[in-house]
Amino acid sequence: MFDKVLIANRGEIALRIHRACQEMGIATVAVHSTADEDAMHVRLANESVCIGPPASKDSYLNIPAIIAAAEITGADAIHPGYGFLSENDKFSEIIAEHNIEFIGPSADHIRLMGDKISAKETVKKLGIPVVPGSDGEVHEIKEAIKIAKSIGFPVIVKAASGGGGRGMKVVHSQNELENAIMSCKKEAGVSFGDDAVYLEKYLTLPRHIEFQIIADKHGNVCHLGERDCSLQRRHQKVLEEAPSPALNEEEQARMGEVVRKAIQGLGYVGAGTIEFLYENGEFFFIEMNTRLQVEHPITEMITGIDLVREQIRVAAGMPLSFSQEDVKFSGHAIECRINAEDPFTFMPSPGRIGDYHTPGGLGVRVDSGIYSGYNIPPYYDSMIAKLIVHGKTRNECLMRLRRALGEYVIDGIKTTIPLHQALIRETDFINGAYDIHWLENYLNNLD
Repeated sequence: MFDKVLIANRGEIALRIHRACQEMGIATVAVHSTADEDAMHVRLANESVCIGPPASKDSYLNIPAIIAAAEITGADAIHPGYGFLSENDKFSEIIAEHNIEFIGPSADHIRLMGDKISAKETVKKLGIPVVPGSDGEVHEIKEAIKIAKSIGFPVIVKAASGGGGRGMKVVHSQNELENAIMSCKKEAGVSFGDDAVYLEKYLTLPRHIEFQIIADKHGNVCHLGERDCSLQRRHQKVLEEAPSPALNEEEQARMGEVVRKAIQGLGYVGAGTIEFLYENGEFFFIEMNTRLQVEHPITEMITGIDLVREQIRVAAGMPLSFSQEDVKFSGHAIECRINAEDPFTFMPSPGRIGDYHTPGGLGVRVDSGIYSGYNIPPYYDSMIAKLIVHGKTRNECLMRLRRALGEYVIDGIKTTIPLHQALIRETDFINGAYDIHWLENYLNNLD
């Protein structure tokens, strides 16, 4: 087992990793920008190293500074969390060259799944269903028109190296196709340094369903069920729940096994998530995230399995502490992402926290690094907390979530708590009758 882990991240996920390490008897090193010197994980870590000024490119994305911090402190492993360098294959390779363990998958698997086209081709061979579309990059408009006609409009143009909703456009007719492709190529080139795009059939009312997997270096692979991440704004998740109210146990078991066998065939090691669009009883692969997800706590709540602990064990060469037969699902869990934003205009609201009170009680968990008097910097993602609630049934979970949101006090800034309070009272959400477009339509109707 590792003696010391460097946490190459910030905010709630850095604190989450620190806590897991402490419970395993592992010392931690917090790296931070000058803007984060008062962050909770920095205060609690065994050691801390400032790696640069506020801008991410000069600190949390500064690979030489992070490697130097690991070498100075004698860290024998690095956990990247999510975001920043968590899916950077070069970072993983450089860490290995310095004889430091990367708590994540191999650079080859990060690279393979980071390219949407190669990922789609790979999982298709492994038996995972994919959305009908081009067999790879689209090079010419004539080729694109032919493909679009064969699968039928609407189609969606996607950047091969895309993410976060960038480099994507929905096309409803042939007349729109050329401009959409050129626009996506331009945006992809600027955002990702790769202007390759491909086409897929655009599903009109799908749900976003993802399956959590974890695999060790001994060939053991387990799936930990699915999460429903359909409540999204501009392709960014707002609220997640597990299990999905749209699936039955047979569908969950069937797709979970398809995913498990595919990941085993891939030879993958570490935590990962296979994401699907689900419509009319069919699953279609979107992408694989080769890292821990923001929404991992709801899986932990319904399985009782500590995913971060398993990540660390796997990276250290230990086998999974459970088998697929040991995985039992219990109850229902929902996560609300609490952002420092206006709840309805979504304008960022950085600033100093005044009074701060977290909800408590049975089945209530808050993952956050903020505290009264903490100053939220304006340089990073606006998510400041995650409220996770578990109940024996979905209805019990909803009632508990309603109560917990009412108890949560964050003064001094605006937050998205009022938005979540409104959403969970909507009939469609109570009935589980929503898709990936539901939240956008809901927000548009508020205007």
